Amino acid sequence: MSVTQGDNHDHDHDDHGHHKETFITKYIFSQDHKMISKQYLITGLIMGIIGIAMSLLFRMQLAWPDHQFTIYEILLGKFGEDGVMDPGIYLALVTIHGTIMVFFVLTAGLSGTFSNLLIPLQIGARDMASGFLNMISYWLFFLSSIIMVLSLFAEAGPASAGWTIYPPLSALPQAIGGSGTGMTLWLVSMAIFIASSLLGSLNYVVTVINLRTKGMSMTRLPLTIWAFFVTAIIGIVSFPVLLSAALLLIMDRSFGTSFYLSDIYIQGEVLHNQGGSPVLFEHLFWFLGHPEVYIVLLPALGITSEIIATNARKPIFGYRAMVASILAIAFLSTIVWGHHMFVSGMNPFLGSVFTFTTLLIAIPSAVKAFNYITTLWKGNLQFNPAMLFSIGLVSTFITGGLTGIILGDSTLDINVHDTYFVVAHFHLVMGISALYGLFAGVYHWFPKMYGKMMNKNLGYVHFWVTAIGAYGVFFPMHFVGMAGLPRRYYTNSNFPYFDDLTDTNVLITVFAFIAAAGQLVFLYNFISSIFYGKKAVENPWKSNTLEWTTPVEHLHGNWPGEIPHVYRWPYDYSKTNENGEYVIAGQDFVSQIIPLQEGEEEMHH
Repeated sequence: MSVTQGDNHDHDHDDHGHHKETFITKYIFSQDHKMISKQYLITGLIMGIIGIAMSLLFRMQLAWPDHQFTIYEILLGKFGEDGVMDPGIYLALVTIHGTIMVFFVLTAGLSGTFSNLLIPLQIGARDMASGFLNMISYWLFFLSSIIMVLSLFAEAGPASAGWTIYPPLSALPQAIGGSGTGMTLWLVSMAIFIASSLLGSLNYVVTVINLRTKGMSMTRLPLTIWAFFVTAIIGIVSFPVLLSAALLLIMDRSFGTSFYLSDIYIQGEVLHNQGGSPVLFEHLFWFLGHPEVYIVLLPALGITSEIIATNARKPIFGYRAMVASILAIAFLSTIVWGHHMFVSGMNPFLGSVFTFTTLLIAIPSAVKAFNYITTLWKGNLQFNPAMLFSIGLVSTFITGGLTGIILGDSTLDINVHDTYFVVAHFHLVMGISALYGLFAGVYHWFPKMYGKMMNKNLGYVHFWVTAIGAYGVFFPMHFVGMAGLPRRYYTNSNFPYFDDLTDTNVLITVFAFIAAAGQLVFLYNFISSIFYGKKAVENPWKSNTLEWTTPVEHLHGNWPGEIPHVYRWPYDYSKTNENGEYVIAGQDFVSQIIPLQEGEEEMHH
């Protein structure tokens, strides 16, 4: 049986199964990658609302530490009595906010949503390699999200050792309120989350290697797929290390081992722990923690590559350099974890090694930034919301990356470590950049996900409010950090030295509320467009990649009949022949499924 017949046979089989689908098999326990991507997206957005709400609560506490707010009493219960925030719950809010945003919103919102949606569609596959494993990975993610949210209601308080959960605070249940049940639930949730990520990553890698359609060589893959593919490989390499760190922590907490504990006194009582080292935990945590930055960032950069090329109506500049930079970032990100630990008493020689590898990662990052700028240069730019967010990502990637040079240098980092300078840096380079990538992806592929168009004008409002709000929050934080303001303190009013910074803290909080209001515009646009949006055409952005060759109405199997073959790379925009005319008369794009015309040269990227 030929490949084509096999494909048709698959499709017929799917078509017969399609009529028997119930609500539960179609919308809940779906094995269709397009439905699973929507499940990830909506779960990620709900978790995002929770994460942002927490940040607003602790920003209020920082801006107006002596005020009483009734909302504390309503939302925090006994931890906000008389409208005053309990110091312990402040740390817990910071901890859960960080955990939710890094793992549950950005990792799932980018990899979970867009790897699922785009990998089969852009490589020309009927579905993921294993639809069943794909479904399991989503439900494990959903279960871990539920457990993380439930940990907020632990009687003694949620986990509160910071999102990095350093021992001994996280290893001794009796250390502080949040070290008890809340911490146990945090660890259970993360263990399930890691299982989900590993299943998803294995599925993505196998799908990209084995299920590409005829003609889809690795050098014809869109940069989005390269980014998702390499991200999945980083996940497979580094997530098990975090799992081992969490399991050893569970052993220390519950079974009396001493992996991370040594010579500890609590209220005069000597604990029996000997021989462990909390620095071991830091090594294990950051061996995932630094690649995690790129697990979040690379998909966003891949999405940006696709959107900038499409909306500049130009081939992406330096395709092979972009692929090489993705691979270089993946490799280097796994050998720089020590730069988070310069203040842990690390040997200065080892510190200099980590400084070198950290500064080295600036090279592939700069390649990406320059290539985006060169693609935009003299392009016929289409400023839709997706394009604005992509350009915004290039901006925050550069501004956030510049401060990374300071933090990557051990001698400079020691001065600003654990101040707001670090918060400003990683929120810009990782948080805001990745969120911009997420929003850009939603605006661009919404027509593919829901068959409707989002409201463009609301998208513009959303972008400008978010951009002004984001810089308004994180730009002043650099200066607050350089003035020495330590992070994770719930009030600075006890230190007269910091009195001059009170107004800056108020300003940052005001901008945080403005930025949060901008997300309400997005949510309204997103939900109303699903139901009342203008119906989308098959290829609204006049794009070259394969997903825009599938019908607007979803069907399990993606293409009716035969899967199309690929004849060219995905960036043949504004391509002309020797007479200076477009290859296809009257249109400035050539889909990957159109064979090369007579006398046309294939682009060598």
